[in-house]
Amino acid sequence: MHLFRLIALVSIFLVSHSAFSARPNLIWILADDLGYADLGCYGQKVITTPNLDRMAKEGLRFTHFYSGATVCAPSRSVLMTGLHHGHTRVRGNGKPSAQCLKEGDVTVADVLKKAGYKTALIGKWGLGNVGEAESGLPRKHGFDYFYGFLSQHHAHNHFPDYLWRNESKEPLSNVIVPIGEDGAGYATEAIHYADDLFTEDALKFVTENKSAPFFLYWSMVIPHANNERAKALGDGAHVPDYGTYADKDWPKQDKGQAAMISRLDSYIGRMMAHLKDLGISDQTLIIFTSDNGPHNESKHDLTRFNPSGPYTGIKRTLTDGGIRVPFIAWWPGKVHPGESDHVGYFADWLPTAAELAGAPSPEKTDGISLAPTLFGRKQPKHEFLYWEFHEGGFKQAALYQGRWKGIRSGGPDAPVQLFDQKNDIAEQTNVADQHPDIATKISAYLKTARTPLAEWEPQWEAKKKKK
Repeated sequence: MHLFRLIALVSIFLVSHSAFSARPNLIWILADDLGYADLGCYGQKVITTPNLDRMAKEGLRFTHFYSGATVCAPSRSVLMTGLHHGHTRVRGNGKPSAQCLKEGDVTVADVLKKAGYKTALIGKWGLGNVGEAESGLPRKHGFDYFYGFLSQHHAHNHFPDYLWRNESKEPLSNVIVPIGEDGAGYATEAIHYADDLFTEDALKFVTENKSAPFFLYWSMVIPHANNERAKALGDGAHVPDYGTYADKDWPKQDKGQAAMISRLDSYIGRMMAHLKDLGISDQTLIIFTSDNGPHNESKHDLTRFNPSGPYTGIKRTLTDGGIRVPFIAWWPGKVHPGESDHVGYFADWLPTAAELAGAPSPEKTDGISLAPTLFGRKQPKHEFLYWEFHEGGFKQAALYQGRWKGIRSGGPDAPVQLFDQKNDIAEQTNVADQHPDIATKISAYLKTARTPLAEWEPQWEAKKKKK
């Protein structure tokens, strides 16, 4: 009797251990303000990105994938909560009390931690801070460990004099010298580059957790500009060195922008090599993407790099240049190399991660798991994708059936501009008059797509400039 019971217990343990071991490690790598065409594998001709190009060759490269929003905070909120821009908690870059998650908001880290994953956020957060935004601190939303910037404004400075480790300030030896009218400052006598530190910490976290399933949200700052430095000095591309671009006959901000992206690429190469050295690359899914479209806040020359590729607009626009992003899935031996035109977006990550972890997904989600696409199965599709934007007057956008983009601004009853992405990827021609039934369908959807939230009620009229 005792022997049979022992055998049964051992069998249960082995089955449970096998299921536990089969669950992949998950690494989500988020660049900041990286454009769709900033990488060689997406058409970049000037900046070299050999590691990400190899990642795309060895993995699955998505060509029609979208960020959660056209600016930082709401995009990250969509990513964390699996709720689209009209449902998620944070819907814009705003005051701290509005730009933070609240108690009860369920994140992908919550889901994975409950499923037994070790969870870490390394880099930029932007969804909570000390003081009036403490409800949004990372460790209150599923992360076991945090190292980086809480405030996105603090993250403007790539050479800060402190970073947060969990809820404690950790001083750095960089020296801050105030510049500009607001004195926001930049670093001189700089030693520690934030993303260099984040890379080392990410590699360390993977090493320490190689034997158990983990979720690493590696949220880089580059190639985001140091906005205050750009305003004061005309150069927001703050990087330790210009690397292979040092001898180019370019303005320094162009050299810096290119060097930041190539530096980012080198971090990816280090992580891929590290996973292989640890023998866990075949147990680990890496997703690489960007939080929104490219910026021009470093004062660099957009025409030199063409970061939006064939698409119109940049960060802060609802045309595809502001929201279509590179998206690469790399999992050697599991995700077959190739290209996918599946139309997805950030809200899809939560149900994807939940499925891969064998965990239940929250009842409230606007995402659809990408696992079928990753493994070559039939993939359910979105009928609509949704975005909004609160700066300079409220705007809305929706993509219908992966083809028809509708954009509305000026008021809830304003006509919808309609673009046929199948025949007009640059969204240059409004075809609402030619397809009134489609325009009407999108218009009706836009009126019901969002739920009211006191902090983020629409302000349809554009703000007037002060005289």
